[in-house]
Amino acid sequence: MRTRTIIIAFIGAASVAASYFVLAGRGPAATIEPSGPAGDAKPAVVSAPGIVETGSEEIEVGAEVPGKLKAVEVEEGDRVARGQVVAVIENGDIAASVAIARAKVASLRAARVSAAARVEQARTERRRVENGSREEERREAMAAYEQTLPNVENSKREYERRKRLIDNGDISREEFERYRTAYQNAVKQADAVRERYNVVNAPARKDDLARTDAAIRVAEAQVAELDAQIVEAEAAVGEAEARLAKTIVKSPINGVVLRKRLKAGESFSPEQPNGIVTIGDTSRLNVRVDLDETEVARIREGMAAYVTADAYGEKRFVARVARIGQILGRKNFRTERPTERVDTKILEVLLELDRDEKLPVGLRVDAFIAVSDG
Repeated sequence: MRTRTIIIAFIGAASVAASYFVLAGRGPAATIEPSGPAGDAKPAVVSAPGIVETGSEEIEVGAEVPGKLKAVEVEEGDRVARGQVVAVIENGDIAASVAIARAKVASLRAARVSAAARVEQARTERRRVENGSREEERREAMAAYEQTLPNVENSKREYERRKRLIDNGDISREEFERYRTAYQNAVKQADAVRERYNVVNAPARKDDLARTDAAIRVAEAQVAELDAQIVEAEAAVGEAEARLAKTIVKSPINGVVLRKRLKAGESFSPEQPNGIVTIGDTSRLNVRVDLDETEVARIREGMAAYVTADAYGEKRFVARVARIGQILGRKNFRTERPTERVDTKILEVLLELDRDEKLPVGLRVDAFIAVSDG
């Protein structure tokens, strides 16, 4: 179908039957009227063949990794949301590696909790050694020592009295020895209790502090080593999860599945020219028009337009000129009509259909653009 100009030349009621079309929601009605004498008037409508496209570019959705398709979750015509799973590559081995990596991280974290507890235990022991005995223990030890002093004093007096008596020959040596031994035992007992008090009351020994400090360092080193292992294990989890994510194909946009190219069991490779499914945003539709090179000077962005299709009879679908190409080229599609010219160049013009207008993507249509040559 060659690009053609609709020449409005009505005999009779020419002044009344000039072509009109009103675009709902796009401002004032677009009125097409011939200017000047009927024979010299330029047509007020330019027509050209076009094809319906999605508002966005059609996206070939595939996976980042090759493999056999485990499932294709959508069918042609299904609406999909951004991020919705549309297909899954066989990934059982990768999922297993993710589970193993996560289990390792959990095990290391549990080990770290135990190691951190040992650090705290070692620090507690260090404080205990540094602080020495509790005040209650100190008082108890002192009281025990003080309780031995009366016995020492009493046994000493008895011993000294027996010593005077034996010097005068008033008692036997056996009796003297018995009281001397009792005094000596009382002194030894008091000394032992006093030494215990000294131990309880003594400051921390340097070797004990060094021992507890070493225990703290060992426990802290274990925690640091586990921290490093956890970081490494978490990185392995992230890597495995990233590989798993590449096997789960998601829609990059809100749209409609236009084509389902593969099904479960078939193989996919990123090198293939087509994806697993083709998705487009049909919330807004465009019409790509092949405008004849002879009409390019008359077209401006924002001009009112409409399209018709054989399948819909005389129904007009409201549109406007959204974008005009910058370079001439060959025709994108053929109409196969007898009057079509194939030796002309075209300029691509993109029409944006009104949001309420719905047509099948890929439908061939005739586009009509209201032009103003004033």
